[in-house]
Amino acid sequence: MRTKAKPGAGELRERWERLHLGDREPWPDERRIAARARREAAVAQAAEAQGGAAALAAKLQGAWREFHAGELLSAIRLGSALGALGAPAANKAAAVEALYGQRGDSQVVQMLKSAVGRGEEAIAELPSYPNAHYMLALVLGRYSQRTSILSALAEGIAGRVRTHLEKTLELEPRHAEAHLAFGVYHAEIVGQLGALAARLTYGASRDAALGHFRRATELAPRLPIVHLEHAHGLLRLDGARSREEARALYRRAAGCAPLDAAESFDVACAQRGLPD
Repeated sequence: MRTKAKPGAGELRERWERLHLGDREPWPDERRIAARARREAAVAQAAEAQGGAAALAAKLQGAWREFHAGELLSAIRLGSALGALGAPAANKAAAVEALYGQRGDSQVVQMLKSAVGRGEEAIAELPSYPNAHYMLALVLGRYSQRTSILSALAEGIAGRVRTHLEKTLELEPRHAEAHLAFGVYHAEIVGQLGALAARLTYGASRDAALGHFRRATELAPRLPIVHLEHAHGLLRLDGARSREEARALYRRAAGCAPLDAAESFDVACAQRGLPD
């Protein structure tokens, strides 16, 4: 699925803040890894296993470099080998592969199940790491979409998604992608159950969905996925009544300048136009 040249180390660092505007993942350099290793046993163990903080930092950067180039399976493999700090890169790659890859449902579901297990291990080791929580919620959400929302509700996945999104925003209130995912959460449940049942059973509502979509747009207006998911959420909430607004959001997504492979996939999706 590669669509972008791999950024070099200097280029990746230079573009990092914009690339991670949505998830606010900190730049994984030796200084930051060493500081975390002094505070967190799991990071210290991972650094030791990889040959030190510098080696771990370089390998984390490598996993993210693969992700941004669209080498998603490579990003999953590299991130998975790096413990809790590598899980976000691996799981974000799995989520994008699930959305845009060409694999069959059974393969994708198995990939997402592995990502869920990886995410749960990451949270157990680093419970205060925002993106351990967010990326777990993300792959749980993609799993729900690949199976069925109603099945996911019956299995209790909705509650798990909500718990990890709430924790993400508690730890990092400016996490645009978590707000976006929370908007999707509310919209999916309201769309499936209706407003009253959604509110009484899961505390989900149309107003909450729209509020999270607005906040995601305020925080990351240049991310095409923000406008795509907002459009899809409106259609789940209001159906044909929101079609023109959804089309406008698709046009806005189509006009974004993609900075990496995942954004290129999002822009290409938007340029194909709103599905019938």
